[in-house]
Amino acid sequence: MMAMQMGERDGVVKVTEWQKTYYTADSGIQSGATTVRTDNEGPEYSKSYTFTSTVNEHPADLDSQYTMTRAQRVRQAMFPETMVEGTTILSTQMESSQQTNVQKLAEPSQMLKTAIIHLINYQDDAELATRAVPELTKLLNDDDQVVVNKAAQIVNQLTRKEASRRALMQSPQMVAAVVRAMQNTNDMETARATASILHNLSHQREGLLAIFKSGGIPALVRMLSSPLEPVLFYAITTLHNLLLHQEGAKMAVRLADGLQRMVPLLKKSNQKFLAITTDCLQLLSYGNQESKLIILANGGPEALVQIMANYSYERLLWTTSRVLKVLSVCPSNKPAIVEAGGMRCLGKHLTGSSQRLTQNCLWTLRNLSDAATKQDGLEGLLALLIDLLATDDLNMLACVSGTLSNLTCNNARNKTFVGQNNGVEALIHTLVRAGNKEDVAEPATCALRHLTSRHQDAELAQNAVREHYGIPPIIKLLNKPHYWPVVKAVVGLIRNLALCPANQAPLRDADAIPKLVNLLKNAHQDAQKHGSSNQQTYQDGVRMEEIVEGCTGALHILARDRTNRAMITDMNTIPLFVQLLYSPGDNIKRVATGVLCELAVDKNAAAIIDNEGASSPLMDLLHSNNEGIATYSAAVLFRISEDKNADYRKRMSVELTHSLFKHDPAAWESAQSTMMDPGYIPDDIEPRFVGGGYGYDHMQTELDMADDYPQAYDSMARGYNDAC
Repeated sequence: MMAMQMGERDGVVKVTEWQKTYYTADSGIQSGATTVRTDNEGPEYSKSYTFTSTVNEHPADLDSQYTMTRAQRVRQAMFPETMVEGTTILSTQMESSQQTNVQKLAEPSQMLKTAIIHLINYQDDAELATRAVPELTKLLNDDDQVVVNKAAQIVNQLTRKEASRRALMQSPQMVAAVVRAMQNTNDMETARATASILHNLSHQREGLLAIFKSGGIPALVRMLSSPLEPVLFYAITTLHNLLLHQEGAKMAVRLADGLQRMVPLLKKSNQKFLAITTDCLQLLSYGNQESKLIILANGGPEALVQIMANYSYERLLWTTSRVLKVLSVCPSNKPAIVEAGGMRCLGKHLTGSSQRLTQNCLWTLRNLSDAATKQDGLEGLLALLIDLLATDDLNMLACVSGTLSNLTCNNARNKTFVGQNNGVEALIHTLVRAGNKEDVAEPATCALRHLTSRHQDAELAQNAVREHYGIPPIIKLLNKPHYWPVVKAVVGLIRNLALCPANQAPLRDADAIPKLVNLLKNAHQDAQKHGSSNQQTYQDGVRMEEIVEGCTGALHILARDRTNRAMITDMNTIPLFVQLLYSPGDNIKRVATGVLCELAVDKNAAAIIDNEGASSPLMDLLHSNNEGIATYSAAVLFRISEDKNADYRKRMSVELTHSLFKHDPAAWESAQSTMMDPGYIPDDIEPRFVGGGYGYDHMQTELDMADDYPQAYDSMARGYNDAC
């Protein structure tokens, strides 16, 4: 027992000896306020000297006085510490504040001397720490928690100086002892001291490597559950440094359940602490889908949105927006962010003075917008986006136009609001400024396509495009070289614009028809190349069948105008339209029968359609399950039969009547008995198909005024991500 007490007393005595020289109070949470440390400590030497410009009463003695003090002046300038305090030295300057030549020449030697003094002190600190490492390591491994606490306090003080800190981090045993002490202690002060030690070591790459190899990451993650604020701060800043600069740290933090510990910390109120925590989440989740799902499972999206809503600290808002930007490309996190009010909260920060925050919010909004097409109450955000279309920053324009495109897709309320707030004019100006930049041209064109269809003010938007001189720049986008997503959007917009009769002539004057015909032929040829192998042809992610369908549908609407019909017919398009009747997909068959129906209004075109052998496929299409295909086919066949003999018209009438009543067996039986009369020709065929009769306008509206699906943008994949 006596031996044990003596051993314990010796350990405490050793600690006390070190403590007398090095131990002072810990600085707490404020000592970890940043992740960069600067040590300005060092001895300062100064003495008090008096300089005078007094002139002797006897001029004859003046030279001798200057001669006597010359050595003193040199000595004072070079080695001021050797002078006796209070010594009066005669100055050669008339103004006491002006430096003498000797003082000016002595400055380099003073700087060298100061550097040597600092070097000596640095070496002394390093040597002292090196000698202390073995003993301090032993004390940190002691079973007595009091000894461990005192030793940790001393090591903490040693790590505050760069020289001693470098000496300590070069000892794996020392770092491992600190990590072990932090894991095993229940004492708050010991936990605080050891967390501070690791925090200080993390300011150098050697220290980060030592912490990583010593298993410090699991210990630091465990400290994230500490009730002591300084320990939390030291732990999160050390982990932040590891994530930034230590290879393998991200995986180690994930394996130690670091994300599960970090997400609940978002409920803290310290802004600087939250800024570091959110940056850690961004580093861990970027490019890692599993981490994004863990953040979602722990309520991360809601907590992040609350930070964006309730704080004004710019750095915190910026780091939080970076996390949301990463999460916004995850299909599972998108709806959670939107449901938590993320669109409105991000919109609040679009008009601030921080350019980087605004840019991050715009990218995040664009990524989220395809999941927010059904959201209500976004009028304030839409107004801000319309105003931001005036910017000259093309990256911002890409984000703004992409967001507007998605928010106006299949949302009549948003379409009406944007149209009533000069959205059409702003989008046209955006197209003009963007030129051939696809990231702007495509979403801006899509937004205009949405605004010109399927809402109460669609016709006003169609007229507005023409009134703001938008048709020429829109048609210009069809010029080569083709970027097919833009082409697809432009073709759909032309189709919608052609629904307005006043736009037919301007579209024709802008050469819309020949460009659409050339696109149709080229796309059809590309699609045919792989038709035999049942493969679909893609260009820039767009199927050529979609271009064929879009161009044919646009020509269908343009053919409502008599002059346009003649132009389309004269360009030898009817053989191609007839060939499209054999396409495997119903969509292309539908638009092909639709454009033939419109062209067949002219007798000359109807004859060409008949001569191209269209009757046979059209007769087959009468029995299609697609109502639009059957209706258009019947209309074309009726117009072809107008100049045929009675027998041909009788056979045609039987087929048409069967097609009309195939869904009504009772009506079909009645019609069949009536048609047994050899001279019967039904009188009610013409009103059903000519001049916009039965079924015709209905299918026309359904076909030509449908929006596309919203586009899922990913700013991370498009190279817009800012550096970590």
